[in-house]
Amino acid sequence: MDPRSSTGQPVNRRTTRMATADEQLRLMTRVARLYHEQGMRQAQIVEELHISQARVSRLLAQAAKVGIVRTIVVPPEGVFADLEETIASRYRLRDVVVVDVEGEGDEVIPALGAATAVYLETTLLEGDRLGISSWSATLLAAVEAMRSRPGKRSLEEVVQLMGGVGDPQVQIQATRLMGRLAETTGAEPVFMSAPGVVASPAVRDAILADPKVSSVADAWKHLTIAVVGIGSLEPSPLLRRSGNIFSLEDQERLRDLGAVGDICLHFFDENGTLLDTELNDRVIGIDPDAYRAVPRRIAVAGGDRKYAAINAAVSGGWVDVLITDLGIARRLAG
Repeated sequence: MDPRSSTGQPVNRRTTRMATADEQLRLMTRVARLYHEQGMRQAQIVEELHISQARVSRLLAQAAKVGIVRTIVVPPEGVFADLEETIASRYRLRDVVVVDVEGEGDEVIPALGAATAVYLETTLLEGDRLGISSWSATLLAAVEAMRSRPGKRSLEEVVQLMGGVGDPQVQIQATRLMGRLAETTGAEPVFMSAPGVVASPAVRDAILADPKVSSVADAWKHLTIAVVGIGSLEPSPLLRRSGNIFSLEDQERLRDLGAVGDICLHFFDENGTLLDTELNDRVIGIDPDAYRAVPRRIAVAGGDRKYAAINAAVSGGWVDVLITDLGIARRLAG
């Protein structure tokens, strides 16, 4: 027997289901408009429509699910979210920060430094052990821009990743970088009291045997974050003045092998493949395997002349967070 309405007429179940669905969509749209367009709180919608709080929440969730409400994020000027996501996906990076500046060398350093300072202030956690390369003008600018934050959870240690002894006038800057970062984060500074490059592997081994130096090398094994610059084959002015560089003959040999850049004076080719030379055994600094074992590796680099080095570093998996300028980012994104 067909079900009948209160008037005795047969009930069309299909018509009833359609009417119910239409009413659900109508109510869903009404709730969504009140909430998103008129700015009413859920409690006010409960009062307005005489429905339960749970139903209001459910209708808002359903409105988003079926496409009645569509959320669109519009990045403000100077924020390059699409570009950052494209680069992160292409090179399998954890994060990318694109800074709204273009140019060469000194033109991009202040902006990159400021962006790095903000990134570190936002992402550093209590108990982190941070290693930092000391011969980078960009990292020096970043540390100078960081703000002391009383009461903020502090790092455990700040560890120098490369030998720091060099020209006394330039050494002051490296020491200031370490000291300032330790002061800002409340961390214990761990200095590397040795030159960055020595004459032979035998000299390097002798220096690393010293307990004060070996204790720093042991600290590298426990880092949770590394913050580094990316060098090109041509040394930066700061690194050149420091005296912690390979000779012109060594640099020419690296060029012949296809070197395009370095991290902590470990050079790689255009694909990011480490060049296996005896020069690696003359560097007093974190070795490539220990560096790659650091869970989060942040590189800060920009300027047109560094494109090949930056591209190689991200292609070869040397970093998982990149902070760079807009010009480099556009080239990386292709």
